Amino acid sequence: MKKMMLPVAVAAVSAVISQNALAETWRMALGDAQGGTQYAMGEKFAQLIHEKTDGEVNIDLFPNGQLGSEEDTVSSASMGILDLSVLAINNITPFSPTVGVLTLPYVITSPEDAKTLTQGEIGQQLVENTIRDAGVRVLSWAYSGCRVLSNSSKPVASPDDLRGLTIRVPRNEIMIASYQEWGVNPLPMAWSETFTALQQGVVDGQDNPYITINAMKFYEVQDYITDICYVFSLEPLVMSESKFQSLSPEMQEIVLEAGQEATAYSYDYLLETEESIKQVLVEEHGIQIIKPANDESEWIERASSIWPRFYDSIGGEERLEEALQALGRDLN
Repeated sequence: MKKMMLPVAVAAVSAVISQNALAETWRMALGDAQGGTQYAMGEKFAQLIHEKTDGEVNIDLFPNGQLGSEEDTVSSASMGILDLSVLAINNITPFSPTVGVLTLPYVITSPEDAKTLTQGEIGQQLVENTIRDAGVRVLSWAYSGCRVLSNSSKPVASPDDLRGLTIRVPRNEIMIASYQEWGVNPLPMAWSETFTALQQGVVDGQDNPYITINAMKFYEVQDYITDICYVFSLEPLVMSESKFQSLSPEMQEIVLEAGQEATAYSYDYLLETEESIKQVLVEEHGIQIIKPANDESEWIERASSIWPRFYDSIGGEERLEEALQALGRDLN
């Protein structure tokens, strides 16, 4: 009996080895560390692709900027040398400026707003624009939450409290202009350099969602968080368009379906985890959370005054009007 079972066992092992050898592996770059929204969505997408292809396609995740800066990964995907990347939306706007409508201050002020715009007609238009302008296709959206302001120096409740502080911002014109309206000349800096700059005191503060602050362990170098919501952090998963077009129609459908499911998962993940993460930051890491003065009115008034400067880059004033109307609001 043992002699009869041996050939069967060998054949089974050989079949597994053969199947693994035939499996295709895609690489996914992520700017954030494991534990954040980017990783949660990317991991879910990878799981879905593995399941839907019966293991014929695997995805390896490379978090914490291992494959280059977020902007670099857009270029790599555009050239077809990287399959997938998850990155902050502000790092796509240099390649596809119309996406900037989603980063204008105080346009998106809640997860519901973010869902409405990304999953509606405006979101589809932006997907088409990124294919045209950047050579990458948005497959999924990670919802990370409002970009709150953290710093290591003092409680900040109003824009005037920012005086004397050096704040790190991404290399994004809209975000830079927002801080300038608050009376600050921010320091544009690559994401990969931010923790060290905070640690060494090169900058006093930065802004990111609670989930990102926790995942990147910024609580080790920051003491205060101002609970503003000037930009809602969206982190799209993009795929090389040349890679997408090389797939069979059946595989394209699988990729798009997995992207939709990963988007839904990310939205639920944010709603389920953000409050508990805020609690951890306060109770375990001693972060002090400050409510913005006067219901954030000064922050809103000053920052939203920059909208007209960016009408041309986002595709015209009408593009912003469309976004606001979709949210049940008016431009004026």
